Amino acid sequence: MREASRTTRQRIADRLRDEPMAAGTIARTFEIRTNTALTHVEHIAKSLDSTDEQLLVAPPECERCGFTDFDDLTNRPSRCPECKAESVSEPAYQIG
Repeated sequence: MREASRTTRQRIADRLRDEPMAAGTIARTFEIRTNTALTHVEHIAKSLDSTDEQLLVAPPECERCGFTDFDDLTNRPSRCPECKAESVSEPAYQIG
């Protein structure tokens, strides 16, 4: 199928099969808003329920202390609950 005839969601899914990407990276790559990228990722995850694939999520990580045990794996927290640093990486998504 030609690239131009594929939906944005299909193109994101194809890219997530090749490499992990954070929502911000998806947004910049596909020229959409970050919230829209997260909505696409949520719908992609639902569409994978009937397949042998699944959406894998690398949790956000504090760049100062390495904390990764955040309550919500899909959203980037504003700061680390352990060391209070504000340098927390975004979660990354991949289809595997």
